[in-house]
Amino acid sequence: MVSVLPYKGKILEERKLKAVEDKVLLLSPSAFNSFSDMEDEDEIFGKETNKETARETDRVVDTRKQNGAGGYFERKVHIPDSEGFKYIAGFSFKKLWAFSGPGFLMSIAYLDPGNIESDLQSGATAGYQLLWLLMVSTFLGLLLQRLSARLGVVSGRNLAEACRENLPFVPRISLWLMIEVAIIGSDMQEVIGTAIAFYLLSHRHIPLWAGVLITIFDTFFFLFLDKYGLRKLELFFCFLITVMALAFGAEFVWASIAGYVDFVALLKGLFVPEVSSSRVVVAVGIVGAVIMPHNIYLHSSLVKSREVETDNPKKIKEANFYFFIESAVALLVSFVINLFVVSVFAATYNGLVSEDIEQICPEVINSSADTYSPNDTVPIDIYKGGLFLGCYFTGAAKYIWAIGILAAGSSSTMTGTYAGQFVMEGFLDIHWSRWKRVMFTRSIAILPTLMVAVFTSIDRLTGMNDILNVVQSLQLPFALLPILHFTNSYLVMGSFKNGIIMKFIIWLLALSVICINFFFVYTFIKDRSQFWVYILTVIVLLPYLSLVLYLGLKALVSSLPRKASDCINSKMKRIPLCDCPWLDRIKCISSKKYCSWFGRAEDALERQKDRAGQLIKEKMKRTCSLCYPSQCCRSEDHVMSDDEETELLDTSTSSSSSVGAGGGSEATFDESETIN
Repeated sequence: MVSVLPYKGKILEERKLKAVEDKVLLLSPSAFNSFSDMEDEDEIFGKETNKETARETDRVVDTRKQNGAGGYFERKVHIPDSEGFKYIAGFSFKKLWAFSGPGFLMSIAYLDPGNIESDLQSGATAGYQLLWLLMVSTFLGLLLQRLSARLGVVSGRNLAEACRENLPFVPRISLWLMIEVAIIGSDMQEVIGTAIAFYLLSHRHIPLWAGVLITIFDTFFFLFLDKYGLRKLELFFCFLITVMALAFGAEFVWASIAGYVDFVALLKGLFVPEVSSSRVVVAVGIVGAVIMPHNIYLHSSLVKSREVETDNPKKIKEANFYFFIESAVALLVSFVINLFVVSVFAATYNGLVSEDIEQICPEVINSSADTYSPNDTVPIDIYKGGLFLGCYFTGAAKYIWAIGILAAGSSSTMTGTYAGQFVMEGFLDIHWSRWKRVMFTRSIAILPTLMVAVFTSIDRLTGMNDILNVVQSLQLPFALLPILHFTNSYLVMGSFKNGIIMKFIIWLLALSVICINFFFVYTFIKDRSQFWVYILTVIVLLPYLSLVLYLGLKALVSSLPRKASDCINSKMKRIPLCDCPWLDRIKCISSKKYCSWFGRAEDALERQKDRAGQLIKEKMKRTCSLCYPSQCCRSEDHVMSDDEETELLDTSTSSSSSVGAGGGSEATFDESETIN
């Protein structure tokens, strides 16, 4: 498979040449009409209209919809110009304000109901012991978000688009399915958290099944907010983060004033790594809850909402710097909020047994369907946590807790919708409106959740969060390995590719996550003697391992020096499954008629050595998919007429002239820019 990913100053040039490619496809047979049904040249180039306001940093520019992303990319935030940019002396808070927004939207995934559930269980079962893991996971998440933002800024592609353009069909679709599982799992957590929040706030007058249905309507309410402008939408999300900080911070202040928080143990938990074997599942849940796989795909798309001169390395470096600062501030806020939750339950709930809890808050015991002996520990979730805080402090604590959970569920609803839309459009090039995307994901997420809410107890509903956190951890390699692969590649990132230290850190993280996942699978099946468990594990594990190994190999090759990487890539164009002779043969037979047209077009373009002609040629290779016309499906029967050939040559020549007149780089083609 061949694709061209622009970097540095080549993005604008490729956009202009896209019009020429579309004209070439219009000459193709009718089978390619779906490819040629595209916008006219004016729509491709786009028309930008500046809107002046009192504050230059809030000035936005209307643009055409990019990547079918709907309202979020209809308007881009303008970045104010300033000369003499320096990392320290020339730091500009005005520019930081202009770049602020994507990082805070991204940080909401670190504060969703699944994270809150993981936090309170960590504090209740392990005390302050796993705070170091929370801090390390947040820091590693920051590094991943940095790579994600750099990919979007430098290449002009989000992670899903990069996967579509560079991965063969089978692994690409498999990867998309895995990320969809992660998104739907996250959406289920948001539904559960929001339903429980309504249940607590209404003093159990709104049943859980009704709360689940309400989440359908509140999602559509949030979808209308971006109609009021991108900056207002981002400020609204910052408001929800502030609500969470105040709600969970109030619980922490109550516990601290009462003298329950042990600050010495808190500091020890932060800086002294320790985890017992009985806390492995909780530890895996923390990693899966903090580092969300779909969030890496989301951030690489959100950064495209800022106007960055991608043909100017200085501006790219500046954007990377400010996006990193903003992400660091946003994740610091999210870490502090998570720290509040862990500390409150470590100070109040950790070490209590059933007899103690029954004396403090009988509601916690009565709300459980299980029975406990006096010395048994009682599992806790976000529902029981609210009841317990209401008994332990005051009745207001329960409602403040519920408000925080509602803010967490509502905010993550919208970001999850954006993530799902970016992922689907990036992988499949299918452009759905947001309400269709919401109905798709919400239907899949709500149906099983609604069944559990109607036919079982609230214990079963809240217990789903634990399983979903582990599912998120199992999906992590499918975000770690692709982002590592593309940000290591010189062909994608140019001089902005990862350095040795960053490669080492991300590789260490990826291997650690994979090892933790396999350890969890081992601990899950070793105590189960049922034969069906082993059969199901093998059926699920084999394709999972195959995809992880393939993506790991791609990432490893891209981590090597450039010459070694190019040599290996030239010999490994496709995975074995995609390179089977019978599959190639079927593809050749089905596309022979159209490959013959491309073969004639290739002959016509051989006489054109300019960049426009070569880019069109590369487009033909991608359209021809698995088989390349000159290798397996050239035909003696040329279906391109002389008039079509003349029009093709004229189009290519005029494109070359327009690119040169536009002040861009010289119209030459560099073979090193293609990824085989």
